[in-house]
Amino acid sequence: MSPDSLPVIDLSSLSSPDTDQNGNSVLAGQLGKAFENEGFAYLINVPLTFGHKEVFDQASQFFQLPEAEKLRLAKQTFQRNNPNTYRGSQLVSDVPPSSSFFPVQAGSDNLKEGFEIGPSEPLVRQGRARGSIDLSEANVWPAESLSPGFRERSEKLHAELQQLSSRLLSLLAMALGKVPSYFDHYLRGSVSTLRYLHYPAIIPPSPQQELCCTPHTDSGILTLLHQDVTGGLEVLSPDGHWVAAPYMPGSLVVNIGDLMAQVSGGRFRATQHRVRSTPGKERYSVPFFFEPGVDCAIRSVDRDDEEFAYGEHVLSKMRGWVEFQDVEKSSGIVERIEAVEPLMA
Repeated sequence: MSPDSLPVIDLSSLSSPDTDQNGNSVLAGQLGKAFENEGFAYLINVPLTFGHKEVFDQASQFFQLPEAEKLRLAKQTFQRNNPNTYRGSQLVSDVPPSSSFFPVQAGSDNLKEGFEIGPSEPLVRQGRARGSIDLSEANVWPAESLSPGFRERSEKLHAELQQLSSRLLSLLAMALGKVPSYFDHYLRGSVSTLRYLHYPAIIPPSPQQELCCTPHTDSGILTLLHQDVTGGLEVLSPDGHWVAAPYMPGSLVVNIGDLMAQVSGGRFRATQHRVRSTPGKERYSVPFFFEPGVDCAIRSVDRDDEEFAYGEHVLSKMRGWVEFQDVEKSSGIVERIEAVEPLMA
């Protein structure tokens, strides 16, 4: 894998009402090959109504909010008196809702701040972690007066990326020798996450950092990424070398998550990736993490493993996510990730 060797897959056929089974088979084959070999690809001519500028204007609009408003929306791990633990939730009727912001953690190799959005339609509460992590939390938002139009545009972007991901999922089913509807049950109660990220510029004389996001794999089915011109994304090649995945105008980057790698019986690769700092430059990125429902029953397409619930899988992964880890009490992070237990309605 070299910097220019990530596959480029043209999705223009998905915008055509005349796409036939043969066209879908070709596209499924291209995606399958990319995910077997690299685990990553560029997607061009994607069927979205949002251009890159509009997406990053959205991100910038949020991160330019007053710090007090962003902290009002912070996860409980950063603001212990806030009620929200995952996205934002009104868990009981007399608790004011708030949303899922996490602030910059100075001195960390995960030097970023973020805001997360789930589905716009209310979800039936499916399950939660003992310790009050609720993966089905509802969205709430910054004050409209401070961020006009942000909610409406964000909900539309989430819906379009969910629809695109659903279509890609049917192509992955075909690539694995299954009917296009094979994974349709994954879509029931889907808890997919749209995340706005801001990596602040590190300005001398502040110490420079090599990384602003440490090596990791994603937890879900697949990730669709808008990255800006600053770049910095690097992908681990099969021979163990880090190679750049630079910005390509008009494209999305797509990669396979741990869940889909497992479901594919190991045919698809969940590839490690990281973000290298660019001295003196800030960076925005907007990943969309395509996820099934919390209680979705998951097993390999080969059906040679035991069934498990998606919620168990993602909560196990969250133990390694910096925004959910315990740190010194003075930092305000108090949450712990524990075992999943059923939540009865």
